[in-house]
Amino acid sequence: MRALCLVTVKPGKVDSVVAILKKKRKIVKKIMVVTGRADISVFLQGNIDEINHMVIDFKKIKEIETTETLIEVEVDLGW
Repeated sequence: MRALCLVTVKPGKVDSVVAILKKKRKIVKKIMVVTGRADISVFLQGNIDEINHMVIDFKKIKEIETTETLIEVEVDLGW
């Protein structure tokens, strides 16, 4: 299962949060600093429990203000 976690951080804390996230290697596959409503985009790959626990760990980082997790689903559009 794959998921994309959009992370918003406190002003001026992007670099320190990216450094913390880089240490979480188990299911974190890619970290990108992005523009838009989020500051950081984190690509996760694992089972639903691993993703859930990782997002809970993200919320323990004091510099992180919010997270929004987008979980990939399979949809048969009949094409």
